[in-house]
Amino acid sequence: MSVPTDTVTFKAEHIEMAHGAGGKASRRLVEDLIVPLFDNAPLRTLGDAATVQANGTGITFTTDSFVVHPLQFPGGSIGELAVNGTLNDLSVGGAQPVALSAALIVEAGLSRATLQAEVEAMAQAADAAGVPIVTGDTKVVEHGKADGMYVNTTGIGLPFDALRLGADHVQPGDQILLSGPVGDHGITILLARGDLALSADLETDSRCIAPLIEALVEAVGPSIRWLRDPTRGGVASALNELARDVPCAAVVYEDDLPVRPPVRGACEILGLDPLYIANEGQFVAVVAPDAVDDALDALHSVPGGDGARCVGEIRETPARRFLTQNPYGSTRVVDLLTGDPLPRIC
Repeated sequence: MSVPTDTVTFKAEHIEMAHGAGGKASRRLVEDLIVPLFDNAPLRTLGDAATVQANGTGITFTTDSFVVHPLQFPGGSIGELAVNGTLNDLSVGGAQPVALSAALIVEAGLSRATLQAEVEAMAQAADAAGVPIVTGDTKVVEHGKADGMYVNTTGIGLPFDALRLGADHVQPGDQILLSGPVGDHGITILLARGDLALSADLETDSRCIAPLIEALVEAVGPSIRWLRDPTRGGVASALNELARDVPCAAVVYEDDLPVRPPVRGACEILGLDPLYIANEGQFVAVVAPDAVDDALDALHSVPGGDGARCVGEIRETPARRFLTQNPYGSTRVVDLLTGDPLPRIC
């Protein structure tokens, strides 16, 4: 059955870089053009992963494409980023990762050494996570058509029985947890391009968060309301999406937001807000208030989870807004990202 094209309300005549930045333009592209034409219930949730039924068994499914430039950067590269990014989408989708596929789009002229290094990085990241890459595809395009290489990874996982995630479960009084410092990845990529006369002792935060999510589920599974990894558009975009879907406000305490000094310094110089900067190894969780202590204890017990903290709460008003609150009690509304300050960060 064909889908009526009059359901498309997207008005822009051309696709711009901002449509891939994770903010307002991205949401308009997805909601007003793509989702209406596919028109199915799992897609309409706009999650990073979807759970479907196959012969009575739930399977969580996700896919992502990676076009980061440069291909290698402090602490990581496109290969390991592609593996970790897809594993993380499965984890915040409430599933234990089981298997991955990998598709490589390689530009003619790319050195064998570079390609081999990225395949090795993918293999090492998958091995570290204990999730095999079981199938894939390779295409080669003309020189100048793929910026070296692009990578697509797809993952499948098994849903955790204890979880019932979704904005419809979130309620006033719930607490907002953050797994660690924000902005490391986006600022690392920006500085790695060498376009600015800035340097910093900083690395990407790219990692697989599955062990952290599994510990959280084991400790307080039924009390977890909502999960998201704040990649493109950062924490601001993730919590704006949540606030838009619930008749409540998401509030983050500015003093409790963990930001490393190099990230904060670079943002101040460049006029950027750390809340909008991409992360590739962190997650935001909303949990019931009586589960906060157990949740943090569980995260702190996992290697790499020592930076987890409670950074905010869900309030009744103002409805459908994300705000930050300073130590004096004043609040400011943080809207969805407009424009594209950091293109090609994942």
